[in-house]
Amino acid sequence: MRALLSIHDVMPETRPAISAMLTQLFVSVPELQPQHITLLVVPGRHWCVDDLAWLRRLAAAGHPLAGHGWDHRARKSRSLFHHLHSLMLSRDAAEHLSRPSHELMSLILRCHAWFAEHDLPLGPLYVPPAWAVGRLNRTAQQALPFALMETLSGVVRLTDQFHQRLPLTGYEADNAMRTMFLSASNQFNLALARRTGSVLRVGLHPFDLQNHLAERLICHLQQVTQFCDYSQLLQVEAGTSTIPA
Repeated sequence: MRALLSIHDVMPETRPAISAMLTQLFVSVPELQPQHITLLVVPGRHWCVDDLAWLRRLAAAGHPLAGHGWDHRARKSRSLFHHLHSLMLSRDAAEHLSRPSHELMSLILRCHAWFAEHDLPLGPLYVPPAWAVGRLNRTAQQALPFALMETLSGVVRLTDQFHQRLPLTGYEADNAMRTMFLSASNQFNLALARRTGSVLRVGLHPFDLQNHLAERLICHLQQVTQFCDYSQLLQVEAGTSTIPA
């Protein structure tokens, strides 16, 4: 089984948890290398000099960096869909929802520019918080400075809007309901990846190794035979189902 691995919500507040998670991942899964773990960075937080130096060290070690919204906070004025989305999935993280397209364009452009302003390398990937794209139509997406965007269902290559559907597992199981839902969803998506040969996306959050599915997280990663990189999706041809072996 092949997998793409990312860690969400990289910000100053989560720095200790992410550092501890990386240490444990490298010990528990020796095949993992920094280039296999994409870090989803939230630029619009309070990054001090030490925090930025930490992020530069991670990038220098080989971790790809990706954009992940601006401040990871949803707006207070919300649509009915956004309210339901918050209850079922995103809580207060779906920053894209309930915003008009022009605000989203500004948000993503600001996210992209932040990396160059702070001398940080930026990969091709943008991931909306909670994977919620919001009101970004095809034309708007093609105008973005990123090459790839990840959603709940897969990854979109923005230039030609080729959508590669890829199964996804998550482990942010901090209560009983989330644990039940994620356990069932993960079982389904793992089976789908094995049956179809699709690359499995493993989306981690900073405190997953302290939550109820921590043991299964490590177990699932130990079953991976090849870790891939999101940049490989840029070379996938339309009509193919997954990253070439």
